[in-house]
Amino acid sequence: MEFKLPYGKEQLTLSLPDDKVNGVLHSGIEEYIPTASEQQLVLDALANPIDSAPLSELAKGKNKVVIIASDHTRPVPSKFLIPPMLSEIRKGNPDADITILIATGCHRGTTEAELISKFGEDIVKNEKIYVHDCADESMLVKLGTLPSGGELIINKLAAEADLLVSEGFIEPHFFAGFSGGRKSVLPGIASKVTVHANHCGAFIESDKARTGLLEGNPINIDMEYAAKTAKLKFILNVVINGEKKIINAFAGDLIKAHRKGCEFVKSLCMEKAIPADVAVSTNGGYPLDQNIYQAVKGMTAAEATVKKGGVIIMVAKCNDGHGGEGFCNFFRSALSNAELAAAFAACPANETPADQWQAQIFVRILLKATVIFVSDAPKELVESLRMVYAKDLDEAVSKAKEIAGSDASFTVIPDGVAVTVIE
Repeated sequence: MEFKLPYGKEQLTLSLPDDKVNGVLHSGIEEYIPTASEQQLVLDALANPIDSAPLSELAKGKNKVVIIASDHTRPVPSKFLIPPMLSEIRKGNPDADITILIATGCHRGTTEAELISKFGEDIVKNEKIYVHDCADESMLVKLGTLPSGGELIINKLAAEADLLVSEGFIEPHFFAGFSGGRKSVLPGIASKVTVHANHCGAFIESDKARTGLLEGNPINIDMEYAAKTAKLKFILNVVINGEKKIINAFAGDLIKAHRKGCEFVKSLCMEKAIPADVAVSTNGGYPLDQNIYQAVKGMTAAEATVKKGGVIIMVAKCNDGHGGEGFCNFFRSALSNAELAAAFAACPANETPADQWQAQIFVRILLKATVIFVSDAPKELVESLRMVYAKDLDEAVSKAKEIAGSDASFTVIPDGVAVTVIE
């Protein structure tokens, strides 16, 4: 059997004997046939908002408008979303002062080249764009306290807006349940203090903080509270396929439009685990596989289906390196994986260090399986993160058989961030 696996902007081919493949886990999103063109789906969603007045109506009398937009690490097709949103706002108030606020969360700042790639030269040249910095205290304001007890601090441009709206996309998320909606505020435009409290060890360890779960998820509870408190009035979220094409769109109320979109995604991407000695996964290609930090997401799909003590082959280009110095530093300590896991779980919420959440999930994966990493990242970096380096898929399969046995079985997940694997 041959499988085409996304790798950056390219694909790698995985070849396996038919009788060694237990199954393939993939999202039904790839088979879904959209009811209209990408542009029309967006326009239809804006024309028929869920439990909300149209954006043009909301914009009437609102002079200071902020649109929260995704950053360079998210494959949101913003060229289809931002122009009609701008048009709707100006339809309601032609003189509105509009700022596009880039939701970087705790990521590095988005470059001008990345902004142009995302929005097009016209918008970058003619619209006001501000890139959020989670550590710039001069641009942050406290709005209160999260249900978890953490401080709610967000970008003051959003806090001072007469109308706050956002764009984004919905996909399964490995600890928030689903992306999109409320995540544009927390972590999107929040202070690092707020993000760290929300992503604390106790919450990450919760069995409710898992892919596809919203109800009872302590991380989601904080996120929804933050978005409501920030007065996020309207969202436009899309669902995309493996080619990053829009297949559906949802607009309107922060909670109800988002939940409607999550229900749609859930109906297509839920897959029951197919246990195997070796699980092969990816991070869906560019832009989601730019660094090792982000690649942990795709590993969680493999984690849900690989047998205890088995092997995960993770395929991610990682042209941007590790993605977080703090993330790497945890693994440079003398603590074993089990000791790290215990330390993460015991860490007080208000003392959560940067990137602990990602390291905590990664350690959980490492405690279940050996991870063989196929990547452009340096061998030394991969090995420093307690993984096995492989220069290509053939070498990865060979090493997997050395560990799991020559008769090892395989489950393949072509896009680990697009599917929700149920154990």
